[in-house]
Amino acid sequence: MERYDVIVIGAGNGGLAAACTVLNAGKSCLVCEKHNIPGGFATSFVRGRFEFEASLHEFNGIGTPEHPGSTRELFMKLGVADKIEWIQLKDAYHLISKEEGYDFVMPFGYEEFAKANNMLDPDGEKYIREFFALCEEIRNAMAYIGEMKGKPDPNVMAERFPNYLACGSYSVNEAFEALGYPKAIVDNLNTYWCYLGADGDSMSFLHYANMVYSYFSKGAAIPKHRSHELSLAFEERIHELGGEIWFNSEVARILTDENGHVRGVRLKDGREIASRHVIANCSPHLVYGRMMDPEAVPERARRLTNFRKFAGRGFTVFLGLNKTAEELGLKDHNYFIYDTSNNMKQYASMKELFNSAAQATVCLNNADPDCSPAGTCIVYMTTLFTDDVWSGVREEDYFKTKNEIAASMIRRFEEATGVNLHDHIEEIAVATPQTYARYCGHPQGVIYGYESQYYDGLMNRIQMVEEDRFVPGLRIAGGYGERLLGYPSSYKSGVNEAGRTLRDMAREDG
Repeated sequence: MERYDVIVIGAGNGGLAAACTVLNAGKSCLVCEKHNIPGGFATSFVRGRFEFEASLHEFNGIGTPEHPGSTRELFMKLGVADKIEWIQLKDAYHLISKEEGYDFVMPFGYEEFAKANNMLDPDGEKYIREFFALCEEIRNAMAYIGEMKGKPDPNVMAERFPNYLACGSYSVNEAFEALGYPKAIVDNLNTYWCYLGADGDSMSFLHYANMVYSYFSKGAAIPKHRSHELSLAFEERIHELGGEIWFNSEVARILTDENGHVRGVRLKDGREIASRHVIANCSPHLVYGRMMDPEAVPERARRLTNFRKFAGRGFTVFLGLNKTAEELGLKDHNYFIYDTSNNMKQYASMKELFNSAAQATVCLNNADPDCSPAGTCIVYMTTLFTDDVWSGVREEDYFKTKNEIAASMIRRFEEATGVNLHDHIEEIAVATPQTYARYCGHPQGVIYGYESQYYDGLMNRIQMVEEDRFVPGLRIAGGYGERLLGYPSSYKSGVNEAGRTLRDMAREDG
């Protein structure tokens, strides 16, 4: 039987980062991937003469080579930074909200964003500076907790991070109510809510504030050649380090010994590969429910997995248009089109098939003018479903339903911006939750892992990461891990779980 120090299941973002981390430490590593390409959602596809980005809207934490963000620094450490060409985005977003009559563009950068809020309130800049100061304290507290491996000194926390402790148990809405900011300022700061996909009464303020701070402190970027450029960079690095990736190699079973410790995996074709350490870049529902013998799964693992709530199920419309962005009147890269800025109403609307009050839309050419053939442009728009409503769609109604929802999203964008897209569609593709479930095996087409809740959010999971490890030799990385959803979080989760695996190996070696 072939043997490796570590086997990684799934060549998604978390799995690729985990493999690089293991290999950089001088250990042997095999990545098993059921598809014929790496990346999971971090990929692209071609329709006609257009290459569409499958999932990425923008990437925070990159910064610039001179002032790198945390994710660029991570890529540098892993040895992939010089394999990726980044395009820095000029503006944060164009927010259009029908109920409040908002229609404005917000820039990146502390100073620029703070001053731009004066158009919403005479004291807008003051509120934003106060908010950023709170965010900095939150990030510093989180960094300290990380340094202490989730076991910080209470006296240090009380002395250095009192505001972190004061809002530690708050939801987003509770925190903004306590801060007392005007509605327009709160609505603007809440714009990014859909990137985490939980309503403001449920979402942890610590997690959300950390994300917003990251965007405005370092800006956002996209890889020049779609997110698949990231996946290929990691694949190349894994091979440089002597690792292996087996494509078309689906893992059917994670094997354990008589003591409950991982001993390897069995592929769908029956082959078995030995290892005492497995990092699974996939859903715990899949891992514990289908990939392990029932008797090998502790009851607490089942309970915690079933306790957690699935986050947003994805729905995306990809458009290849036969006019340029300038000809169509598309001036911005990133649009948020909201019927209302009330995130509670937005979230509730997403429980129904035909009533979503929010969509995020990207015109890729306004970041990368060369991303499509001359005289054309690419637009893609995404919404979420916060409940499993697609399971009720009959097979015979599937195509009609997805086309009607796609048409409604296009109409909403046209009505909000005054831009005619419909008459210039050359290529269109629509991805529903079923599409995402089929492609990556995520339950119900979930694209955001488990929902970020104030009682089960980022900090809670980081502090419980060892207590929530149930099978010796098995760790779970990616969007379902302790860092939760998102590109940067998935990479960091892979690195963290690989680091913990290496420490496990060191302890076993004495």
